[in-house]
Amino acid sequence: MIALTLTVVLGVLALATQAGVYFLQRRFPPVGQFFDAAGARLHVLDLGPRDADGPPIVLVHGASCNLGTMRVPLGDLLAKQYRVILIDRPGHGWSTRSENLSPALQAKMIDDVLGQLQIEPAIVVVHSLAGVLGLRMALDYPERIAGLVTLAGVAYPWPGGVGIYNAAVTTPVVGPLLAYTITLPLGLLLVEPGTRSVFAPQAMPDDYMTESTIPLLLRPREFLANAWDLVTLKAAVTEQAPRYAELRMPVVAITGDADTTVSPEIHSRRLIETVPNGKLILLPGVGHMVQNAATEVVLHEIEQMISADTKPKAAAR
Repeated sequence: MIALTLTVVLGVLALATQAGVYFLQRRFPPVGQFFDAAGARLHVLDLGPRDADGPPIVLVHGASCNLGTMRVPLGDLLAKQYRVILIDRPGHGWSTRSENLSPALQAKMIDDVLGQLQIEPAIVVVHSLAGVLGLRMALDYPERIAGLVTLAGVAYPWPGGVGIYNAAVTTPVVGPLLAYTITLPLGLLLVEPGTRSVFAPQAMPDDYMTESTIPLLLRPREFLANAWDLVTLKAAVTEQAPRYAELRMPVVAITGDADTTVSPEIHSRRLIETVPNGKLILLPGVGHMVQNAATEVVLHEIEQMISADTKPKAAAR
């Protein structure tokens, strides 16, 4: 009797999840174009003037979100003057992926798409988990990167893990069962307060959940991709961190001293002490969502990097 009841409950939750996926995808449809890369189909939003001075700006989001978190407000503001490329990382937002992917493979896919767009070089701006991805792009494809800006970016291994639920969701059999039954119904209750906590000590904007399309994370296939990205992150960053001294492009790390999600001391400060051409900006009282809490600072540093990149070309002419 218990087994039958459990089966019925799981069946109802599975049906509710599929209904939820349908409504979420209707509510937040794709806004960009799709590009094929080996093992993925990436959703890319290309904004701003194509003939803008200076290199294009590529914005890459972190964990538990999609390109919407880099578009609002940063991407939309930059696009008033510059060409801006926003990318859903493989498996996130409207991008697909056929397997669990390391940062190295994700970097290869993004480089492939930038090549299709004939973008070379670019200013790459990455947030949070994507810090490791931006650094990997800079290591493996330096000709594509005019400069790197990391916003509260992950760069080194850290003490601790990434949450019990992420570990559970990546467990064979149990993980997909959780993802396709309880994750979406439970997530609808928890995603907004969870996002507010990431903004702390700053307040989350009232319309942020809708404008950033974060609820798309609750779809089973994206939640699984996100969990795998998180549980494999420490091994990936441990492997690549010894190479950071190889980087020759300018690297700016902007982080808040009140960030409890990604430690500024473990990641940003250590990175800037390692790279040959680095700059650290430590913002007092600012939490993890640097692009929202200190938008003007981020814009200024990107524009300074663009200016430094275009001056030698102007002199050559």
